[in-house]
Amino acid sequence: MAEETVSAERGIVHRLLVHLGFHSLFYKLLWLLESTARSWWVTSWLPSWCPTSLCQLQEAEEKMLQSITSKFSQRHVCIGGGNRIWTLTFSGSAQERTPLVLLHGFGGGVGLWVLNLDALSQQRPVYAFDLLGFGRSSRPHFSGDAREAEQQFVDSIEQWRAAVGLEAMVLVGHNLGGYLAASYSLRFPARVKHLILVEPWGFPERPDTADQDRPIPVWIKALGAMLSPFNPLAGLRLAGPLGPMLVQTLRPDFKKKFSSMFNDNTVTEYIYHLNVQTPSGETAFKNMTIPYGWAKRPMLQRVSLIRPEIPISVVYGSRSSIDGLSGNAIKELRPKSHVEIIAIRGAGHYVYADQPEDFNQQILKICETIE
Repeated sequence: MAEETVSAERGIVHRLLVHLGFHSLFYKLLWLLESTARSWWVTSWLPSWCPTSLCQLQEAEEKMLQSITSKFSQRHVCIGGGNRIWTLTFSGSAQERTPLVLLHGFGGGVGLWVLNLDALSQQRPVYAFDLLGFGRSSRPHFSGDAREAEQQFVDSIEQWRAAVGLEAMVLVGHNLGGYLAASYSLRFPARVKHLILVEPWGFPERPDTADQDRPIPVWIKALGAMLSPFNPLAGLRLAGPLGPMLVQTLRPDFKKKFSSMFNDNTVTEYIYHLNVQTPSGETAFKNMTIPYGWAKRPMLQRVSLIRPEIPISVVYGSRSSIDGLSGNAIKELRPKSHVEIIAIRGAGHYVYADQPEDFNQQILKICETIE
């Protein structure tokens, strides 16, 4: 058990390093910048140093979406506080059926559902939107308190639902989107017909290493302490003009995942422009975590409070390095409710892109019983 815990911690740190892609000298630069000027004014000028803009993000997204064959509309949906949520709407032929609403994960955006939108929108309306603080949605200031930041996210989802005029939804959330979908289901259960958690983040508690036979290695603790002052993707912005090349070099897997649609750098360019804008949602996510990537408010502590009549499906990739035990824990915590655990063979964490056909079929199968 101790080795599994250490392996899990090392895996989380490794994935964070892969996201950032920096060697020790770059971390020294990062540390120097932070020590000379605490992050907000630094991050305020960083986007201007990066070869990006909101127009370039829009162009990158349009390239992502140009392969979609179904008819859809795009617009900013106005919500409270002067904020706007960027939304794709696929009306489909069965407009009377409960719509499917897709919530992306950390660092994502609507364009990453491009392999799924055509298939999923054939039987019911589908909505995909950029979470508040991400993508082309507004990037407001979030509270530094984890509970309040989570509430801001959930409030924005409810305000979006009301503005669009949906009575109820089949809510699909990947990664951070899964955590927020569960939190939304807790607060607004009447609006959720079925909750589908895809590789959800933030469900288990951080293991108590004091009770383990083998503690977390010192190097992991030191790395966690060194990274703790920074937003997860601060390094990508600090890389400035080198940022696009870093994404292409360090995350070639994204290009491979979408190779059936694109044979160039369309996907990595989109991911780059998504994540070097003002780090609003990214900062909120950081404030919701504790070392080393665990949630401050683990969802497993609350998932039993979700109304028992709301069915939950948990979708995992069989090759994912994310904790796959949360599905079993949810099932144990909700013994009188419908909880289904689905493993997609050959898929990793980005299960909807790793095995899109299987993923789409599973989602459509779940929806068969929902009017």
